Amino acid sequence: MIILTIESTCDETAAAVITEQFEVLSSVVASQENLHRKFNGVVPEIAARAHVERILPVIDETLDRAGIGLSDLNAIAVANEPGLAGSLLVGVVAAKALSLAYDIPLVAVNHLQAHIFACRLAAEKNVFPCVGLIVSGGHSNLYKCNTALDFNPLGGTIDDAAGEAFDKVATMLGLPYPGGPSISKAALEGDDKAYHFPRPFLKDRQSLDFSFSGLKTAVRYELAGQGQVDFSKLDIPKQKVADVAASFQAAVVDCLASKAMLALQQSGMNTLCVGGGVAANHVLRDRLQHECSTAGVTLHIAPFKLCTDNAVMGAIAIERLKAGLVEDLSLDISPGLLRIGKS
Repeated sequence: MIILTIESTCDETAAAVITEQFEVLSSVVASQENLHRKFNGVVPEIAARAHVERILPVIDETLDRAGIGLSDLNAIAVANEPGLAGSLLVGVVAAKALSLAYDIPLVAVNHLQAHIFACRLAAEKNVFPCVGLIVSGGHSNLYKCNTALDFNPLGGTIDDAAGEAFDKVATMLGLPYPGGPSISKAALEGDDKAYHFPRPFLKDRQSLDFSFSGLKTAVRYELAGQGQVDFSKLDIPKQKVADVAASFQAAVVDCLASKAMLALQQSGMNTLCVGGGVAANHVLRDRLQHECSTAGVTLHIAPFKLCTDNAVMGAIAIERLKAGLVEDLSLDISPGLLRIGKS
């Protein structure tokens, strides 16, 4: 069995060809990073237009690299939730058109489940059941993952996602987009104890929620006070940039790691799987490795190349195919968060 997977949930146009044995025959990702850099964040309309321009060339290149044609495919999978509405539509429409034209099954992929499935791909063995921590530009969520397809929410951010906070703090510090890598680089020269920024909900041993808006505001007040300010005109000393970056990063990592470990305790699980763009953060990876090793917990973190959005993690569609979960042409997008229970 050979499937084509399509990913267009946010600002990466991606496709991959994968076998039933999870062998990746090809993978192509067209990044939009340069298009959004001057805005210091993803602009939905620009993202959608870029997907329209890139989706067919990306699919063509993916098939070419795999050495196959559309007629060789046994199924087409596409991420239809969650994500930016315009971006999702481009991928879903393309997948539906190919499914209809070549009369092959259409499989829906949940983007968040796929981020956790990236851990299963890297481990090359079953990693379920587990607690799943998904941290990215749009999501910071904890799930009890009974199987690859059965997720139950445990907690999540009540405001900003961790990745969004990284982007906004980077803008305040005059660091380039995307914020995660920029802050991590600046933090290498900084003191993570120079500023004690708030850790919302950290002392609440019942809640598994996150909040990063107040942390972001605390950074703003430290840099510019409480008035309105044009951050591009601030002259922040290089060492202060490094210290604020390191201290902010430490606060985010404290929140993410502590709540992940609490989720393991509350759920009785002994395996933690972590995916999403922020999972590429070295400080977070090291902290989770230490915490899990100390607690005797098995840790799986998606490899760097599978942390950011990609179509390889769409291999979860093979699990859906085995379960008989295929879609008809009425498949629609669902931009909101992952629903409770089985999908």
